[in-house]
Amino acid sequence: MKNNDQGLVGRRTLITGLGVAAATGLAVSASQTSAQSSSGSGFTARRHSQDSWLGELPGEHRAFVDSSTVPGGANALRYASNILTAHADGYGGSDSDYAMVVCFRHASTPFAFSDVIWEKYGGAFDPAADPAPVTNPMNGPTGSNGQNSIPMLIDRGAHFAICARATRAYAGILARSTGVPVEQVLEELLANPIPSSRFVPAGVVAATRAQEYGYSLLYSA
Repeated sequence: MKNNDQGLVGRRTLITGLGVAAATGLAVSASQTSAQSSSGSGFTARRHSQDSWLGELPGEHRAFVDSSTVPGGANALRYASNILTAHADGYGGSDSDYAMVVCFRHASTPFAFSDVIWEKYGGAFDPAADPAPVTNPMNGPTGSNGQNSIPMLIDRGAHFAICARATRAYAGILARSTGVPVEQVLEELLANPIPSSRFVPAGVVAATRAQEYGYSLLYSA
C-alpha cells in the first residue's frame, strides 16, 4: 500500500506537544447532510453492508466526530463529550439520546490501539518522547483532552471508527522502526483495538457514509 510516512508520523514526533497544539485554537467545521438531497431530487445513497452499523446504533441524534491529526484526535474526545454534556444541560437529554461516533484516521490512528500495542510500540509512535510512552495517552486525562478519556466516552455510549488503510500504513512504519515483520505488526494492531470500536475500510469514506445515514459531521483538526 502506498503511504506518506512523514505525513502520518509527523516530523519525528507523534505525541509530544499535544498541550501546546491544542491551546492554539484549532479550526473546526461542521456540516449535516442526509440520504435525501436538500434539492428535493429524490436522490437516495446506495447502501453497503460495510456501513450498516451506522444505521444500527441507537439514538435520537447522530454525530460523527472526525479526526486526522494528533491534536485533533485529542480534541475529538473533548468535542464528543461537549456535545453530550450540552445536550444534557441545555436540552434535559441523556447520553443515550446520541449515536456518537469518533473516528481516528491518518495521524490520529495510534489512539485507536490498546495499551498492549503502546507498551510494545510506544517508542516508535513517539520517538522524541523520553521516556517512551507505554500506554495510550488518551486512556487517561492529559493537558490536551482534559478529563475526556477514551474509557470515559465509552462509558457514555460513544463508539469509535478506526481507519483500516492507516492501520496498514502504520504496520509498515512500525515494522521498519522495530524490525518486526510487517504482517506480524498488522496482526497485532488488528487484534488490539480500543473497546467499542470497529475497523472501517477508510476513515474518509466512513465520514462521508455517516452523512448519508443522517449523522452530523464535526471535524476536529
